[in-house]
Amino acid sequence: MTACEPTAPALTQFARPSEVSGALRRELAGCWATVVNAGGAVIPADCPLPPLVPADLAAAVDQVAEVLAPEHGRLLVATLDGSVAGWLLVRREGHPLEAHCGVVNHVQTQVRLRNRGIGTALMREVHRVAREEMGLERLKLSVRAGLGIEDFYRRAGWAEVGRWPGALRLAPGDDRDEILMCRAL
Repeated sequence: MTACEPTAPALTQFARPSEVSGALRRELAGCWATVVNAGGAVIPADCPLPPLVPADLAAAVDQVAEVLAPEHGRLLVATLDGSVAGWLLVRREGHPLEAHCGVVNHVQTQVRLRNRGIGTALMREVHRVAREEMGLERLKLSVRAGLGIEDFYRRAGWAEVGRWPGALRLAPGDDRDEILMCRAL
């Protein structure tokens, strides 16, 4: 590897709440706060408005960890040099008619580490884990319009399947579409 080539992230998955240590939970909350403060990521309903500090997201990270179960929910974490570089959650739909589908939430990469392939590595791994380990046939997610994020997902094989016009109000006069996306596995 030359000095110009970026280091590939290490990817780890967690399938049980007990596997997510307190230190990892704090790092996830720190990443989440940084992403929210940079204008990305969903703000949990019980959080204050930005700017956020990691402690504001501690309960939300605990909720993410509590849904983990091998057949129903996995947390994927990318690390660089031992620190969280990005993460996401994939969970199986709960209704029997949708149990072959999964939902991807909280796709985040550290702002200072963007454009280094971390999100792409997480997407490849979630596709593999969902298909090979969870037995899912299709994934879905939603994304906020106006940031170009949907282009990232299109490059990863996702297709736009619909929109909820003006569903997300970021501020008075700043309504955004919620873009619905899907990917067969």
